[in-house]
Amino acid sequence: MALEPTSRGRFNLDKATILMLEGNGMGMDILVQIVTGLGAKSLLRCQSVEEAQDAVKKAKVDLVIADALSPAGEGYEFVSWLRKSAGEPNCFTPVVVTAAHTPVSMVQKARDCGAHYIVKKPLTPVVMLERILWIAREARPFIEAPTYVGPDRRHKNEGPPNGVPRRHDDLPAEVGVAQEPNMSQDEVDNLMSTRKVTL
Repeated sequence: MALEPTSRGRFNLDKATILMLEGNGMGMDILVQIVTGLGAKSLLRCQSVEEAQDAVKKAKVDLVIADALSPAGEGYEFVSWLRKSAGEPNCFTPVVVTAAHTPVSMVQKARDCGAHYIVKKPLTPVVMLERILWIAREARPFIEAPTYVGPDRRHKNEGPPNGVPRRHDDLPAEVGVAQEPNMSQDEVDNLMSTRKVTL
């Protein structure tokens, strides 16, 4: 699903601090060009996981873009560390993982380490912008469980899978008998009509 061209012109990252973890010099140059083209001015360029961990401990970060295999396959481990060990507010920072190859196993690994999205290289400004906007618009709830910390991995809430019992806080499957009379069509239309709001 592509964005409307008009929505792209209103987006600017000039006040965002972006941490980029990329071990390849050419890959870092491309990433810098993309995010500066989107207006970013505060960039934390890290070529190793240790550099990235130090940067996160010293500054509040608004977005992380981490290469999955940069360096030596530790990009996923950095994201997992960020979610579990970085502390607030950086543990909630949106994360986009980039990778040259995206087989199902790598997509699952990115999802399970706590990343919001995985983007296949070569990177393009439009795709990166779309992923950043999706993250901003979605606002998926954050899950903290013994085996997973990160954004809710479900893109659709379809209830528990077949054969899995409902949690005690889930809504019941059946709505039940109405307790009050149904609303008239005029009442429904009135609820849906736009109103001027004074702030």
